[in-house]
Amino acid sequence: MGKSIALFGTSADPPTIGHKKILEELSKIYAFIIGYVSDNPNKNHKEDISIRSHLLKTLIEDLDNPKILFNQSISSQWALESIRKCKRVYELNNLDFVIGSDLIKDIFNWKNFDKIIKEVSFFIIIREGYPVKSSTLEMLEAYNVPFKISTIKIPNISSSKLRTNFNYSNLPTSLIDIVKKNNLYESTKLVE
Repeated sequence: MGKSIALFGTSADPPTIGHKKILEELSKIYAFIIGYVSDNPNKNHKEDISIRSHLLKTLIEDLDNPKILFNQSISSQWALESIRKCKRVYELNNLDFVIGSDLIKDIFNWKNFDKIIKEVSFFIIIREGYPVKSSTLEMLEAYNVPFKISTIKIPNISSSKLRTNFNYSNLPTSLIDIVKKNNLYESTKLVE
């Protein structure tokens, strides 16, 4: 595989138009993007990982971009395990770990943080309302965390916002029927 590879792990509860835009934009920057769904130990997930992974896989298949791969087998709730599995499966040395600016401050508390920062560079996508604070930048530099801040512009939507204020227009088109037919996210109780 080419040298510029992005690892895009997400809770995807559910995948939104924001996830779609991120994948599309990453494919303009990286040789390959490897996506998977994980259980974040700091979140309570609405739907089971098997449902969320099916939704992300459907989204990626719908994008029909050979640079965007889906591989659920590398999923772990622990970033280091996913990173190492990915490196083994794809025989990689260099890997960028995609993370939203809302989560970057949390990495210092991640299990095996000291090992993770030796394995990957972080590719930080700025989310509206979540600037990377100067104190976080200072910590990243103090711990010698390799990182880049993206200029990708994404819609101001997140899975949690979508669940709180459900609107089908914030779902990728390829997922709407699946969500409706399977009564996911209590969609039958909500008004479009």
